[in-house]
Amino acid sequence: MLHLFVLAAAEEAKNPILPDVAELIYGTIAFIIVFALLAKFAFPALGKMLAERSDKIQGNLERAEHSRVAAEQELAEYRAQLAGARDEANRIIEESRRTADQLRRDLQGKAEQEAQATVARAQEEIRAERDRVFQDLRAQVGVIAVELAGRVVGQSLDPDTHQRLIDEYIEQVAGSGNGQN
Repeated sequence: MLHLFVLAAAEEAKNPILPDVAELIYGTIAFIIVFALLAKFAFPALGKMLAERSDKIQGNLERAEHSRVAAEQELAEYRAQLAGARDEANRIIEESRRTADQLRRDLQGKAEQEAQATVARAQEEIRAERDRVFQDLRAQVGVIAVELAGRVVGQSLDPDTHQRLIDEYIEQVAGSGNGQN
């Protein structure tokens, strides 16, 4: 049969633009056979490979998205922890500042109390010393007054008169403001 096609083709004049009919038929049959074999064996394998690759890429994208979301969550947690740490540090600093201020006020109060106590003790010591000196002066004035009275009167006084004269003199001196601060 092939031979017939060849003879038929040889008898006709050839057109350079149109392909030979026998060649066209053989080419079409060969194309259909190759396409059928490819469709039967190669295309499913290629489709399966493409599907696996697509699934793998999709899985990688999903894992990458999951990793990105997890990283963003961790970053947000770290930022929150950092903000919490800053707040805690500020709170500790403020508490330390308040404690230092309170300690300073306490120390100032204590120092003022000690100063007031020292001044009060000094004033009490001055008062006691003044009273002691005043008592010593009374005694000395009394002795001097008795001696002077004895010299003026020219005789010695008995103890009762002596004591009475001392008391009168002291009251007189105290009443006149001499000896009082």
